[in-house]
Parts: sequence; structure tokens; C-alpha cells
Amino acid sequence: MFTCEDDIHRLGEGLVACNLPKEEWTHGAHFAAALWLMRYRPDIDPARDMPNMIRVYNESRGGVNSDTSGYHETITQASLRATRGVYDAYPADVPVWRIANALMASVLANPNWLLEYWSRDRLMSVEARRAWLEPDLKPLPF
Repeated sequence: MFTCEDDIHRLGEGLVACNLPKEEWTHGAHFAAALWLMRYRPDIDPARDMPNMIRVYNESRGGVNSDTSGYHETITQASLRATRGVYDAYPADVPVWRIANALMASVLANPNWLLEYWSRDRLMSVEARRAWLEPDLKPLPF
């Protein structure tokens, strides 16, 4: 999926600058941008700052953050925890594009991975979209 570090920089910088084309803001791009923040932007706390970055990005591309679309707090925070777990498992000298490819070769590549931990109704609820909700099926492993 990713072939070099420039691929990761482009996604991370595109998120921050709100100039990444909407069609490139994919499931994999979310993970790559989070990895980019973890490696290259120590001034940014992904768990604290990425939610607003995503909201602003969505709106800059014509999207709406509402009770039914756009930003989703529980999915974002769970994905960030998973990303941090993968990121921390690698030595600091491993290129981020390789970590991103490993992450996308894992179960996390399936957007439905969260349904192992949350029931669909709970995960897709307005409450889960607005605020962190703990899993109701089993605890996250990270």
C-alpha cells in the first residue's frame, strides 16, 4: 500500500493542512496519518488533537460532522489505541511506511474490526459518535 516515507508525510501533512483530496482520506490514510503524528509531530497528542483535526478536515472537504456522519469519537479513539500498540511494537528506526503496511496487513485493515469489541448498535449509536464508550463485548487488547 505505501512505498516510501513520502507517502506517509503526504497524508499527515495533507490532514493538517486540510488539502488532502477527499477520495484519499481512506481507512488506511487515517492510520497512516496517526502514525505520522506519532513519529513526526511530538508537539501533537493524537488522542487529544486528532479529533478536532478530523472534524476540521471533514468540513474543509465539504463534509458534515453530525450525529449520523463525519467524525466518530469511539472509532477514532479505539483506532488510535490500536495504532499506538502497533507503533510501539517497532524499533524507532523502522520507517513509518513499513509500520503502516504491517498495520494494514493485520486485522485492523478490516473496518469492521471494532465489532469484535462493540456490538453494532452500541458502536453506531449517537453516544459513541459523540464520546468514548467502552466496549460492550470484550475489552480492547491495547
